[in-house]
Amino acid sequence: MRLERDDVTALARGYALLGSGGGGSTTMLELMLAADDGWPIEVTAIDALPDDTPCLGVAFVGSTMLLGERMPGLDPFGPLLEAVERWIGHPVPAVCSLEGGGMNGLVPLTLAGTHTIVDADCTGRAVPGLDQMSLFVDQVPDLVFACETGAGGVALVQAARGIDAEHVVRSAIVQAGGVGCAVLAGFTVGDLREHAIGGHLAHALALGRAFLRAASAPLPELAAALDAVLLAEGRIAQITTHPADPHVSTAEISDVDGTVHRLVMRSETLALLSDGRLVASAPTVLVVIDAISREVLEAADLVAAQNVAVLAIPAPAWWNRSAERRARVLPSAYGLDGLDVAPSEEDAA
Repeated sequence: MRLERDDVTALARGYALLGSGGGGSTTMLELMLAADDGWPIEVTAIDALPDDTPCLGVAFVGSTMLLGERMPGLDPFGPLLEAVERWIGHPVPAVCSLEGGGMNGLVPLTLAGTHTIVDADCTGRAVPGLDQMSLFVDQVPDLVFACETGAGGVALVQAARGIDAEHVVRSAIVQAGGVGCAVLAGFTVGDLREHAIGGHLAHALALGRAFLRAASAPLPELAAALDAVLLAEGRIAQITTHPADPHVSTAEISDVDGTVHRLVMRSETLALLSDGRLVASAPTVLVVIDAISREVLEAADLVAAQNVAVLAIPAPAWWNRSAERRARVLPSAYGLDGLDVAPSEEDAA
């Protein structure tokens, strides 16, 4: 696949949709890529590369809002790439996406001048934990994470358990000021065939193009263009915080047909109940759109009196191919009980 500079907007909208209310705004990466001189960018399918091709993934970790105040430098991943290559003892020529939702979906494109861009992704949607990367979920051995610690420092961890990498990297990012770069290495393109979501960049681009074409259409037509389901359309009556967990919030939506919806969120949108009945939850991608401007909204953007629509985009089939995978992205994995929806036969197809 060849990406042109004009594709950035559509690709960004696709990744914004797949953020499911999280993943961070794509604006900064859109501006960075639009100003780059390296267009067009070639994107290579997994099957077009030898299995033993070393690969890495790149992402920003921490508070994405802080990136608006602490803009990354011209080569933010350079020191981390050097560190992981020293550790594993050889160059890594290919790069894939670590998080296929929100701003991180675009990050691998910033390395197009030095690396082969592989059309593979390790989440297929925005997720909050590094241990939710597909390579960790499937327990691929010998993975290495490098991240910033602040003041030019680099931390590197090789952990057998994903949760250990999550805790160490998260602590280092806090030390670095709350946001920073991270690189995952120690795997190959062959690992991606089985343990990642292939073709996800192409999917995000198609989704974004469909969204831009139908953005001004009536909401049912927009949903149909995205192969999504329109679950709710109405006005946010109130937003409340869970008394036992301040990181959980609920938006009550009064639908135009009289239905009362309850949207449950952490850093992403995780579940929707209609008149008390659970109708959809993660790993399904729940997207909230401003019903007037058609802006794709993050969970942190929602306020009372907004007119919104809630769409359900099917989750990547990868997550539903085993109970172990699915368990890592259900609402119960986020500490929310009673909100898990059983997989359908179509989910596993």
